[in-house]
Amino acid sequence: MSGTDETRRKPAEAEDGNTRDSFLRRFWRLARGYYTGPERRSAWMLSAGVIALTLAQIAIQVRFNLWNRDFFNALEARDRAAFFGQMGTFLLLTAASMSVAVFQLYVRQLLQLRWRQWLVFRLQNRWLDGSRHYQMNFLPDIADNPDQRISENTRWATAMAVDMAVGLFQSVVMLISFVGILWTLSGPLMVAFGSNEFEIPGYMVFAALIYAIVGSTLTYLIGRPMVDINIRRNQAESDHRFALIRIRENSEGVALIRGETDEDRGLRRSFGHVVSVMKDLMRTERRLMWLTSAYGMVAGVFPILVASPRYFSGAITLGVLMQIGSAFGEVTRALNWFVDNFPRLADWRSHVERVAALEDSLDTADLLDQESRINVTEGPLEDGREVLAFQNLQIAQADGNILVGEANAVIEAGEKVLIVGESGTGKSTLFRAISGVWPWGSGEVRVPRRDHMMFMPQRPYLPLGSLRGAIAYPAAPRKFSDSAIIAALQRCGLAHLTGRLDEEERWDRILSLGEQQRLAFARLLLHRPRWIFMDEATAALDEANQDAMMGLFQQELSESALISIGHRPGLDLFHDRTLHLVRSPDGAKLTTPRRTGTVGVRRRGAGGANAAARGIARVLRGGRKGRS
Repeated sequence: MSGTDETRRKPAEAEDGNTRDSFLRRFWRLARGYYTGPERRSAWMLSAGVIALTLAQIAIQVRFNLWNRDFFNALEARDRAAFFGQMGTFLLLTAASMSVAVFQLYVRQLLQLRWRQWLVFRLQNRWLDGSRHYQMNFLPDIADNPDQRISENTRWATAMAVDMAVGLFQSVVMLISFVGILWTLSGPLMVAFGSNEFEIPGYMVFAALIYAIVGSTLTYLIGRPMVDINIRRNQAESDHRFALIRIRENSEGVALIRGETDEDRGLRRSFGHVVSVMKDLMRTERRLMWLTSAYGMVAGVFPILVASPRYFSGAITLGVLMQIGSAFGEVTRALNWFVDNFPRLADWRSHVERVAALEDSLDTADLLDQESRINVTEGPLEDGREVLAFQNLQIAQADGNILVGEANAVIEAGEKVLIVGESGTGKSTLFRAISGVWPWGSGEVRVPRRDHMMFMPQRPYLPLGSLRGAIAYPAAPRKFSDSAIIAALQRCGLAHLTGRLDEEERWDRILSLGEQQRLAFARLLLHRPRWIFMDEATAALDEANQDAMMGLFQQELSESALISIGHRPGLDLFHDRTLHLVRSPDGAKLTTPRRTGTVGVRRRGAGGANAAARGIARVLRGGRKGRS
């Protein structure tokens, strides 16, 4: 597990190191599509609503500042009527402030939700499109844990972005609004320098500016490591979560082999990375807390202290003094936005980097379409025939190593063909190339229409939800009638499940592997595809059940073409012919002996292979109807 952790940390380190100078550009990439795409009208309307309500909040704050002056002046003058009049004004301002704050919160949260929804759907669609979710598992330096990046990191990347954008906008407008007030109220300050005396107009503004600059500089210097630490924390948390999910998904294997002790060691080691990073974060946060605590305490006294000489000289009233203190507080809060939000900025950046790294990985996967790859052509030939044909097909691994060196063959509709070969010769990968999910290699594959094909892996995929949905997959659960589903289950020896069609369970855990494989055959009976591809799809069945399931291709599914991979004895009896993948130094070769009345490729040296390839090329072009 340690080695796995080290491998999985590399992308995170690359995220930070390779994109540091382009962070804002990468963030804008996550926002641009929302504000310029189909959702742009809603995006701009919600953003305008947030801005308008924020401006209303600031207007109320400005009015509160004026109230502050009038209230303390009434208090100093012992004017009872004015005092209670100001209390009434206070209640009105409070009610207005509460109403605007609540509505602004609603609009802001709606903007966050809509943006996140757009981003999640965008990433999900890109991740699922063209089997990218599968291909990315084989690419180097790809963002790990895409599930967490889509579900969790998008939430914080969008929510924190909106919150901080609103906070920054509010701080800028508050600064503009209160600087003028503070400049007017503070008046000039006479400073003696030797025998010279000069005047500093609006000196409280300069005091606030100096105060904020000192605080921001110290905060940046102390808190700068938090950016890298938060990126490492997110990575460590996702690694630990991945380890937990992996054990849950493989709990039976762990339990049977009694591997709990070793898994516990691995989990402790994984969480140890979390603890280590969290200690670094806590240490930095403690240092920052010393500064922010002192800074906040001094901010309440500093403006009163600086303005007090003018109050004691009688130049300003108590109300003006309190108004100066309030305005100074608003100005410093606006200038201190960076100070107050530095930890959140660091955390937000780590989430944005993780989402942006997933976008980069999807871009890398998209480049597969532009590079040299297996050319898969879908649909019938010019004469209307559907065939499965390989011409000069070469299949490579993602790192470029050749797995299948040469494959030339034509399989006609309705044929039953068994593919055999030693383990590791690329039989399953050949199926992946046929399905279009394995792009690495060269050559051509002609396949039938995709909706005429169905693939059956050794472990069938059973989606979450009802048993009805699992049988009908990938069609909608209600596409097939109850009678059709029940008949299919009974035909496949699953009559005991007919009363549980609408139960929602983890069927991949409740059913044995043998039952799952028979359920996949029941799925065939419902969909009745014209082309069926089986990869060890009967491996968990006993001989009697295997014969019963394979008998479907001689009865109910006799018109369907069957291409299967298998090693079980007796499978060849259900097929018309056999293709062999034979291991060789240059990659496995697909060979077949010529048999009367069958379709095949006869290989007798290079000349035979070239002749076969020429014949297949004619078939792919819709040429003569003879067999290769």
